[in-house]
Amino acid sequence: MTLETVIEGLVALTIVIGAIFTLVGSYGLVKLDTPMPRLHAPTKAGTLGVGAMLIASILFHFATDGGSLHELLIMAFLFVTAPISAHFVAKVHIHREHTAQELPDPPLDNVWATRDVAPDEDMAGDQVPEPSGGR
Repeated sequence: MTLETVIEGLVALTIVIGAIFTLVGSYGLVKLDTPMPRLHAPTKAGTLGVGAMLIASILFHFATDGGSLHELLIMAFLFVTAPISAHFVAKVHIHREHTAQELPDPPLDNVWATRDVAPDEDMAGDQVPEPSGGR
């Protein structure tokens, strides 16, 4: 048994593991009915599945071409953004579920990204252009 055969076996195994996790995540996204359980399927199983496939790609490239680290950047981006997006979806669900009234408007200050302030109310004293359009 050569080293090349062992690496090909590892690549095949990680692709199969990644495909199974991705399939489970996709199935959970389709079959689960409420937002909170539906949120966990793609963020947990899908992330593990894509991570396993990226590991397979890393193994394959190091065995054949001398290596590529692009997959590590993809994996880092994926593992950072998936929990953040899941957190935002969960926060929206919690606010909609437990709040009977409308959510409050953001405050009129320089901190929020909306910048919905009149030119004479700008805290920094700079001239701010009038907001185009309504809310």
